[in-house]
Amino acid sequence: MIKVITTLKKKAGLSTEDFRAYYETHHRLIGEKYLAGYATRYVRRYLEPMAGADGKLHEPEYDVLLELWFPDKATWQACAAGLSEPAAAEEIARDEEHLFDRSRKRSYLVEEIESNMVAGESTEQPGQ
Repeated sequence: MIKVITTLKKKAGLSTEDFRAYYETHHRLIGEKYLAGYATRYVRRYLEPMAGADGKLHEPEYDVLLELWFPDKATWQACAAGLSEPAAAEEIARDEEHLFDRSRKRSYLVEEIESNMVAGESTEQPGQ
């Protein structure tokens, strides 16, 4: 399984409500169109700021974490090639201009390592 995470910041002046509504009713559909047949999951994780150590809410560095899951590296690479095609890249970029501060967009290939968190069990070996 291959996972790509992209951090996205909403465009200045766009309310959180309008940002999420546009993403879910319009931009998501463009994503689904180009990810179909490649990605096995397309997840948007909207971030809600929490109070910092000073007790105040601060503007979040990013507003959404985008997760794309692919069955293998070859499928991910094929999808990336399709997204780079001029028509696809232009449609996506044009729509992103309405929604994101594109200068802050970052993507990462993710390797996941998960701890066994079953209640009452420890993954620590005796003697450690």
